[in-house]
Amino acid sequence: MWPEGGGDPNTNSELSTILAQAKKAGIPKDIIERAVAKGKGLSTSGEPLQSMIVEAILPPSVAIIIECQTDNKRRTRENIRYIVKQLGGTLGPAAHLFERRGHVVLDSDVLLEEVDVMAKIFETKAVDYDFTEGERSLSIYTEPEQTTSVAQTLSKSLDLTIRSSNMTWIPREELLVKVDNTEDEGLVPFSDIISQIEAESDVQVVYHNAVLDTQPSTMI
Repeated sequence: MWPEGGGDPNTNSELSTILAQAKKAGIPKDIIERAVAKGKGLSTSGEPLQSMIVEAILPPSVAIIIECQTDNKRRTRENIRYIVKQLGGTLGPAAHLFERRGHVVLDSDVLLEEVDVMAKIFETKAVDYDFTEGERSLSIYTEPEQTTSVAQTLSKSLDLTIRSSNMTWIPREELLVKVDNTEDEGLVPFSDIISQIEAESDVQVVYHNAVLDTQPSTMI
């Protein structure tokens, strides 16, 4: 969804600037209109968008979860099926290879002291946490049903600003798959393969359980 100001460029100066830049860059009008509509949670026809998840397996046995927003689930599924098939993969169960988690990011105006923060985090029963951006931000993973309460509790107790609070998929560490991400021998890097899926207009985000190897293979 669009930030404060909504999806009307007449009342949202940030959106107005983005649209002006997009037009200047030569982005086609239909793509711009689709992006604006999606920001409002609507399709270009004005129909409400629905969330859906598509699971798939890509070579070599990499599990992916694709989150989408669409006004036609059957069309989106078939479009993704075609893309995945072209990439040598197939649609199939993959969610069991991931853990569903809440992800909260909190920001501070000052450097955070881990000793002071840990006790508050443990009180919320968060699953995991990490400091980011020079220890001015806190990234926290929670059980799905605790996402909102953890975000609000820590924001209040630590005087932090909630930057984001949403759901995510974390690949199970023991089931990660090492994948070549180089262009050796004409192979398409795995990151480029994911980009092809992300390019589908209904796709919001793609999660995978691949560990990307960027070191070219050597012959002995």
